[in-house]
Amino acid sequence: MDTAATAAPRRIAALALPALVVLAAEPLYVLVDTAVVGHLGSVPLAAVAVGGTVLTMAAWLGTILAYGTTGRAARRFGSGDRTAAVEEGLQASWLAFSAGLVIAVGMQFAAGPLAETLAGNPEIAGAAARWLRIAALGAPGLLLAAAGNGWMRGVQDTRRPLMFVLGANLLSAALCPILVYPAGLGLVGSATANVVAQTVAGVCFAVALLRERISWRPHLRVIGEQLRMGRDLLIRGGAFQLSFLSATTVAARFGTATVAGHQIAMQLWFFTALVLDAVAIAAQSLIGAALGAGDAIGARALARRIALIGVVCGVVFAVVIAAGAGIVPRLFTSDVAVRDQAAIAWPWFVALQPIGGLVFALDGVLIGAGDVRYLRNVTVVAALGFFVPAIWTAYVLDWGLTGIWAGLTLFVVVRCVAALLRLRSGGWAVVGAVR
Repeated sequence: MDTAATAAPRRIAALALPALVVLAAEPLYVLVDTAVVGHLGSVPLAAVAVGGTVLTMAAWLGTILAYGTTGRAARRFGSGDRTAAVEEGLQASWLAFSAGLVIAVGMQFAAGPLAETLAGNPEIAGAAARWLRIAALGAPGLLLAAAGNGWMRGVQDTRRPLMFVLGANLLSAALCPILVYPAGLGLVGSATANVVAQTVAGVCFAVALLRERISWRPHLRVIGEQLRMGRDLLIRGGAFQLSFLSATTVAARFGTATVAGHQIAMQLWFFTALVLDAVAIAAQSLIGAALGAGDAIGARALARRIALIGVVCGVVFAVVIAAGAGIVPRLFTSDVAVRDQAAIAWPWFVALQPIGGLVFALDGVLIGAGDVRYLRNVTVVAALGFFVPAIWTAYVLDWGLTGIWAGLTLFVVVRCVAALLRLRSGGWAVVGAVR
């Protein structure tokens, strides 16, 4: 492998920019959905906040599948075996579809109890449960698309994922306002548009696998290896979900306006986090390929460059978000009380961008290297030892969104320090086709 070409900014951009569009497509649709529903009133917006938080667990499961598949596929691709890299994607797709079916069916029974637990308000809980039962039907497509993104990134094919995901989400973004307003479906229309986007994307990735002309037979050995690697990513993702579910639960206890304002700021945070993660996607693919080819020196050089790019991107985001403080919340709601609550979270939201840009980039480096056990441990400590105690302390002391977003900032800072220490140690740069 050509180390200089691997670490070149042009090569990083060639992978990161298409990944940026793919990553932005889903959260951008969610932002459109939030804006459309927000004009139905504070209760529907709060319902989407609660239901969307539950479905975020499915999205995080998809992220786990994509990240784990990217690392393994990239190492095999770097070692010169593209067929084996695609086969990693096939086995991941079996896992994805199975998990999606479980979520789709399970939510038909669990939506009501989950919404009641999170909302703390019968009106919000009822609306959230109705939205969730329909939206969960898109889970198989969502997870199939995640697995497809994973193996295609691993073989450094970013064009087709761009077409599949962007096309599906543009279709759904057009459907959402039509179904909600002219069709008169309200929240049901919002959930239906969500299902359309995810199902269309999943079918596109399944067709791409068919065209690879490989056997579709499940291989339990490969699936078992993926599950072992995914275990640490799953625990890490579980720590994230516990944290964000707790934050929404605490915000709901402060009232409808607070949880609605938190929803606006949090969805924007998820959007910027995933957009900044485009650099991390490039890191996963290139770091995995470099280590698969036995190039530890090139991998370390690339990691340092990726970290710098992450910080620069975060600073740019911070400037843009600060400039939009008085404008952006108005796009999501006309309720003054909700906008006032979003304004409380805004300074924290701005400050998080440069730190987040760095930590997301370093996460990509370590995931691409297969160093997921370290990431698991750091995330669990940061979540259970810092974030969750901070937000529940905010509830007890009545600190509102200030306390919740201070806890989120602490969570990101702890992870950033730990990732920098790991990068400096060099212990993550282990070469070989599979770690």
